[in-house]
Amino acid sequence: MHTVSIKDIARAANVSYSTVSRALRNSTLVKAGTGALIRRIAEEQGYTVSAVARSLVTKRTNTIGVVVTSIANPFVGEVVSGIEEFALAHGYSILLATCHADPARELRAVQSFHERRVDGILVNSSRVGALYLPLLADMKVPIVLINNQYPGDFVFSVTIDNLNSGRKATRHLVELGHKRIGYVGNQFGLQADTERFTGYRQTLEEADIGFQPELVKHGDGGPEGGMRAMARLLALPERPTAIFCYNDMSALGALRTAREHGVNVPGDLSVVGLDDLFLASYTDPPLTTVQQPTHQMGCLAAQILLDLLSGGKPESRITLDGQLIVRQSTAPPPAESAR
Repeated sequence: MHTVSIKDIARAANVSYSTVSRALRNSTLVKAGTGALIRRIAEEQGYTVSAVARSLVTKRTNTIGVVVTSIANPFVGEVVSGIEEFALAHGYSILLATCHADPARELRAVQSFHERRVDGILVNSSRVGALYLPLLADMKVPIVLINNQYPGDFVFSVTIDNLNSGRKATRHLVELGHKRIGYVGNQFGLQADTERFTGYRQTLEEADIGFQPELVKHGDGGPEGGMRAMARLLALPERPTAIFCYNDMSALGALRTAREHGVNVPGDLSVVGLDDLFLASYTDPPLTTVQQPTHQMGCLAAQILLDLLSGGKPESRITLDGQLIVRQSTAPPPAESAR
């Protein structure tokens, strides 16, 4: 099958190659009538712009590299959806790479994207964080982090206010009357976990409940880890009446273990998550959670990146508020526990 070239269009329109090239770029150097004729011939012959040829001229590929931990995590899917929506609306396509929470793989993915000449890179849940700073000078490719998990500041990032999100979740349980409130964290020492736990602990101390270390157990950020942590909490001589989970995926596991142990949620035990993934409203019972604006985070990160590419000076660190979404997994504690 013959691929239509600029030469074919130039021959049909009886003009030079450079005139066709300018007309297809809507250049004002080409007369309106000539430009319209050339574009009509191009359309009739099925001409499409070669992305490779265009990138050689513009020094841009109009692609963004996106590094994520795993495509199996619904949180990642919702962030990427926001990135893609904004990117496509502005003429960019995205390339996706997974690093499975391995810092070495994350760096390799970023370097590979640089070799592929992407215009910019977004990294979700980075385990490398500020270590990118020395790379930026060498690569000359802008990088924006989403939900950075590495302690320390990075030049450009979008994140949720993890500390206040932890406070909102815990305050909701305190206001319901709970005094034995557990925390299911993430064992991998992530910045988000540290900040959410700090919000949990601060709120308990402000409410004169006091921090009870035996009520803190750690999972792996997924349902199985949540199941194991919940089982350890239920094995305590005096069980918690409520738990705040690091994320919704951990809460899924916690809900399942509670059901398997004959523990009624929310009658015997209240459960709060964090993320508000699409599945949170479909759990049994529907999950009370703190909503992370995941789609908005993806859109904002892509916007910052495109601002940088166009020579703008966007805000370097954007922190978004989490919103408490109350559903049916939380209620006042059992009467005997509330006394």
